[in-house]
Amino acid sequence: KVKRFNYLLIYNVIMPLTPEDIVGVLEGRGWEAAIVKAADMEGMVDVKPTGILKCVDGRGSDNTSMCGPKMAGGIYAIAHNRHVTSLDGLKEITKEVAAKGHVPSVHGDHSSDMMGCGFFKLWLTGRFDDMGYPRPDFDADQGAKAVKEAGGFIEMHHGTHEEKVVLINLVENKTLEPNENDQRFIVDGWAAGKFDLDVPNSLVAAAATVEMLGGPKKAKIIVA
Repeated sequence: KVKRFNYLLIYNVIMPLTPEDIVGVLEGRGWEAAIVKAADMEGMVDVKPTGILKCVDGRGSDNTSMCGPKMAGGIYAIAHNRHVTSLDGLKEITKEVAAKGHVPSVHGDHSSDMMGCGFFKLWLTGRFDDMGYPRPDFDADQGAKAVKEAGGFIEMHHGTHEEKVVLINLVENKTLEPNENDQRFIVDGWAAGKFDLDVPNSLVAAAATVEMLGGPKKAKIIVA
């Protein structure tokens, strides 16, 4: 069985998904994108089991355990990619994330409560319909309750979005920590492979999220 991480299906042939491929896809969407070395990036840290698997949101947070992997919407990214739309399925994903050594989470914010996660709001309101993603069968409050009941963490963000760049990190078991005074969207692309997701689709969904939320179409792809 070929693991889907770092692979792209083109004309029915499995091809390695390279950082250059990611740059090409982003530039095709009108982005500026560059490949950078992890050694040249300030603030790269080891992923730790105490860190929550959290959203890519760069705003301030009531959570202080930032050394977990970052995916759009937190664990909603996994459900979205797998087309999981039920509360029972969301609970199973929560347990799976914990079993794989991370603290599962979703988030809200100070102004919109649990609808404060832009990724989930886009998913719930059908903004991903044309990409083939079915909408969830639950609202934001129901999703948060299910995650909490299954042992997950509910994070609350504060402040306004002021992200200047999207950092797509491909260095396994490494991440960056958000800084509300110097905001970046942080996407740990390697984490999609750990959960056997469709990696190209997960990265495109993350890019589309930034676009639909009016974020910066500027990215750095971090490699070892």
